[in-house]
Amino acid sequence: MLGPIPIRAYALCIIAGIVVAVLWGERRFVARGGQQGTVTDVAVFAVPFGLVGGRLYHVLTDWQTYFGPGGDPWGALRIWEGGLGIWGAVALGAVGAWIGCRRRGVPLGFFADAVAPGIVAAQAIGRIGNWFNQELYGAPTTLPWGLEIYDRVDPSTGLPDALGGVALNHVPVQVVHPTFLYELLWNLAVAGLVVWADRRFRLGHGRAFALYVAGYTAGRFWIEQMRTDHATRVFGDIRINVVVSVLVFAAAVLYIALVRKPREVLEGPAAAAEPAPAEPAPAEPTPADGAADSDPPADEEDEAQVKDAAEVGDRTP
Repeated sequence: MLGPIPIRAYALCIIAGIVVAVLWGERRFVARGGQQGTVTDVAVFAVPFGLVGGRLYHVLTDWQTYFGPGGDPWGALRIWEGGLGIWGAVALGAVGAWIGCRRRGVPLGFFADAVAPGIVAAQAIGRIGNWFNQELYGAPTTLPWGLEIYDRVDPSTGLPDALGGVALNHVPVQVVHPTFLYELLWNLAVAGLVVWADRRFRLGHGRAFALYVAGYTAGRFWIEQMRTDHATRVFGDIRINVVVSVLVFAAAVLYIALVRKPREVLEGPAAAAEPAPAEPAPAEPTPADGAADSDPPADEEDEAQVKDAAEVGDRTP
């Protein structure tokens, strides 16, 4: 607690992820020829849009919790209780990024390629918050890296409180697959893949970003099916995020296959300013030049002496 304000570990993880994404994106943006400070300026628009979009996606895909029978509509506004959907965050965050890019005169695809590894790294950092919240895990397991789940209660009321409560004892109620850890490691691998492919093939026009999307959805497809938490199901008994992952993966792969343009080159105010060429220093006079301005060469002195002697001889009676 910070006075009356509760401090959530999950929120701190999200903030840390945003900082990493901005700093790494800024560095990549400048290395690709962009102007310093552009990523930070665009993030002012992209981050709030992304948070709103992430919450909207969560509420829409789990609408029964808030608007179904016995639901709590006001709970849709309590974002501090958890619930952000990555696809809503990416979609609406892209709208905010587009607005920021328009203001700075930067192509959206150029910006997206620069920040792609940082975004997926930020997602990895955000998954650490799931460990603090004891959420997004899978079925019971006997593997040594299994996650121990404890009963948590509110000390003041004794009521169950999985988010802000404390454990009753040190005996776990179950040991489960830490699917958030699997996704964390997968995301870091995707970040490495995007960096490698971008250097190897000089990706441009949003293809690095599309590679991030394809890589992330490929992992989310199988990790999502391991989770046992509540989720909206479609087409019988398929988790909705599995279906979304398949559709988004197909769209990203199609984009990579069709877009073949070379990497963009920024021009105008959006490009990094090049240092002005240094003016050449004035040439210093050489010893020969100095000699020419003062004393005549030795050959000229000898010729003058011979001429004087000849004139003297001519005047001799």
